[in-house]
Amino acid sequence: MAGMTPSDGSMFGGGGSNADFKKGLNKIYTWYTVGFISFVLILGIAEQMGLGRAMIGYVFLGATILLYAGIGVMSRTNDAAEYYVAGRRVPAMYNGMATGSDWMSAASFIGMAGTLYLTGYGGLAFIMGWTGGYCLVALFLAPYLRKFGQFTIPDFLGARYDGNLPRFLGILAAILVSFTYVVAQIYGVGLITTRLAGVPFEIGIFLGLAGILVCSFLGGMRAVTWTQVAQYIILIIAYMVPVVWLSVKQTGNPIPQFAYGPQLEKVTAKEAELIKDPKELEVRAIFKARADALTEKLKDVPAALAADKAAAEQKVVELKAANAPAPEIAAAEKALAAVPKDAEAAKKLWTTQRTGATNRSNQLANMPRHAQQFAGNPDGDEKARTAFDTSRRNFLALIFCLMVGTAALPHILMRFYTTPSVKQARESVTWSLFFIFLLYFTAPALAVLVKYEVFTVLVGTPFDQLPAWISSWSKVDPALLSVADINKDGIFQLAEMTIGGDIIVLATPEIGGLPYVISGMVAAGGLAAALSTADGLLLTIANALSHDLYYKMIDPNAPASRRVAISKALLVVVALAAAYVAAQKPADILFLVGAAFSFAAAAFFPALTLGIFWKRANKAGACVGMVLGLGITLYYMITTQPWMRGVFGVTSPVELWYGIAPISAGVFGVPLGFAAIILVSLVTPAPRKDIQDLIDHVRYPTLRGDTMNTESS
Repeated sequence: MAGMTPSDGSMFGGGGSNADFKKGLNKIYTWYTVGFISFVLILGIAEQMGLGRAMIGYVFLGATILLYAGIGVMSRTNDAAEYYVAGRRVPAMYNGMATGSDWMSAASFIGMAGTLYLTGYGGLAFIMGWTGGYCLVALFLAPYLRKFGQFTIPDFLGARYDGNLPRFLGILAAILVSFTYVVAQIYGVGLITTRLAGVPFEIGIFLGLAGILVCSFLGGMRAVTWTQVAQYIILIIAYMVPVVWLSVKQTGNPIPQFAYGPQLEKVTAKEAELIKDPKELEVRAIFKARADALTEKLKDVPAALAADKAAAEQKVVELKAANAPAPEIAAAEKALAAVPKDAEAAKKLWTTQRTGATNRSNQLANMPRHAQQFAGNPDGDEKARTAFDTSRRNFLALIFCLMVGTAALPHILMRFYTTPSVKQARESVTWSLFFIFLLYFTAPALAVLVKYEVFTVLVGTPFDQLPAWISSWSKVDPALLSVADINKDGIFQLAEMTIGGDIIVLATPEIGGLPYVISGMVAAGGLAAALSTADGLLLTIANALSHDLYYKMIDPNAPASRRVAISKALLVVVALAAAYVAAQKPADILFLVGAAFSFAAAAFFPALTLGIFWKRANKAGACVGMVLGLGITLYYMITTQPWMRGVFGVTSPVELWYGIAPISAGVFGVPLGFAAIILVSLVTPAPRKDIQDLIDHVRYPTLRGDTMNTESS
C-alpha cells in the first residue's frame, strides 16, 4: 500500500509522505471497521443457529486478543524513536482516537454509567471533571510539551529543572500514578474475561495480560498507538449498540440522548412510588432490625460470639439426636463453621454486616434520587444543611481533582509527543475531546435507561421468573450482584438486590433482552477499553525505568537497542506485579482510578504548569513542591480510605478534612504544591539563562522549527 512500506517490514511503519501514510491508515481502518461489524453479524447468525453462549464468549475473547497481538507483531520495532513515540508521525485524528482509547479505561467504559446509576447527579462530577481536564491539556500543556520534543514527562522535568533529582521524583510519581491506574485496568480485565470465558477471576486476569503484553512488548508506543485505534472502534460500537437498542425499546427514539429527559421524569415518578411502597418498607424494616441486632452484639463482642457459637453447636447436636435429614445437618454444620474464630474477626464481620444492613434499610436501596443534586437540604435543619454543604463541597473537589489530574497524567501527556508537529498536537486534543464526548454524552442516558428497566420491569417480578442474567452475574461475583427474598413473599423488591456499578454496562444487553452476541460484543468493548489503557500505563512505567532512570541517570552511553530491550523486560515484570495486586481485589475500579488522578494532579500539575509559564520556578522549588504535594495527598488517603487504612495498619479514628472524601485528596496536594514551588523558588537562586531560554523556545514561535530534540527522533 502506497506510503506504508516501512523500513523494518511493519505495515504501520514510517515510509512515504505523511499524506500517503494517512491515506493508507484510512483504508486499513475502514476495512477493519467493516470487518468487525461483519464478524458480529456472523456470530449473531451463528447464535440463532445454535452456537452456545460459552463458545461466543471464547470466540470474542480469542479473536480480540489475537487481533491486538497481530497488530503488535506487525508493528514490532527496536528503533528508539518508534518504540517511545511512534516515530512522531501519528496524524492528529488517529492520535485523538488513540488518546480517546487510552483515556477511556475500564473506569469510563465499565464504571461511568454504573456510578451514574448508583449516585445519579453526583456521578456527573466524573464526566465534568474528565472532560474539562482536556481543556486544560489543550491550553496549558500539550502543545508546549510537544514543542519540547522529548520522550517522557520526567524528560521535561529533568531538562526544565536542571538535574536528576527532579527527574527522579518524576519517575517515582509516574510509577505510583501509573501503577495505581493499571491495577484498576487489570482488575477490569479479570472481571470481563471471567464473564466472557467463565474462567476464575485470577486466571481471567492473566489471560487478559497476554493481550496487553504482546502489543506493548513487541512494538512499544507504535504498536500501542495502532492497537488503541482498533480498540477505540470496538469499544465505541460496543457501547452505543445496546444503549440505542434500549432507547428504541423504551421510547421508540434511536437517539438515547434525546430519550434521557423523558425517561428521567419517569424514573423520578417511580422513585416516589417505591419510597412509599408497603413491600419495600417491609423489606427495609427487616434490614433495620438486622442492623439494630448487630449493633447490640457489637456492644459486647466476646459475649455475643460465645452465645452464637453455643447456639450453633446446640443446633447441630439437636439435629443429630433427632436423626434429621442430612441436608439440614450439613446446613447447621456449615453455619457453625461460619461463626467467627475470635472476637476480632467477629467485630470486623459484624461491623461490615451492620453497614450493609443499614444501607439497605435506606430508601431506594441506599441510592439517592437520580435527579437530586446533593444530599441533605439547604433549607432544612442543621444536620440537613451540613449534609448539603458537605455533598456540594465533595462534588466540586472531585471535579477539581479529575480536571487537574487529567491534565497531568503521564500516559496521556506522552501521547502528544507522537504527532508530527505542534499544530497537530493541538488538533489531536480536539479530536480526543470529540471521541471521548461520544461515550461520555451517552453514559448518563445509559444509566437512566437501565434504571428505568430495573424499576419498572424487574421490580415486582416473581423470583422464579427473574431473567437469567441475574443468576449468571451472581455466579461471577456475589459482591457485584446478589438477590434474596428477604420478606419471603416470592416477589422481587428493589431493596432485595445489591448491585455494583461495575456490571451495569456489561449487563445492559441482557437487561434489555438483546441476543447474547451483543453481550459478548460489549464485554469485548470493555476489554478493549481496559487493555488500551493498560498498554499505555505499562509502557509509561517501563519507559520511566528504562529511559529516564537507566539511560538518563545510570548509563547515558547505552545504545538504543539495549534501552528498548530493558524496557521490554521491565514491561513483563511490572505487568506481573500489577496482575498480582489486582488479583487481591484491593478496591473498586473507580476509587483506584480516582486515586491515580489525585496523585497525578498533586505530583505533576504545579511543576509542569509553573515550569512552562513562570521562568522563576527553579529546581529546589519543584522538588519541594512535588514532594509536599504528593506527600500530603498520599497521607490523607492512607489515613481516611478504608482499604488503604487496612494495608498500612492505620487504627486511629478517621478524620476527614472539611468532609472531603479520600478520592479527592488531591484538592489539598495541588495548592500546597503550587505554594511550595513559588515560595521556595523566590528565596533560592533563579534558574540559569539557558534554562530560561528553553522556556522561551517552548512557549513562543522560533525560527528553529517546532521541535527541540536533544536526542535524535
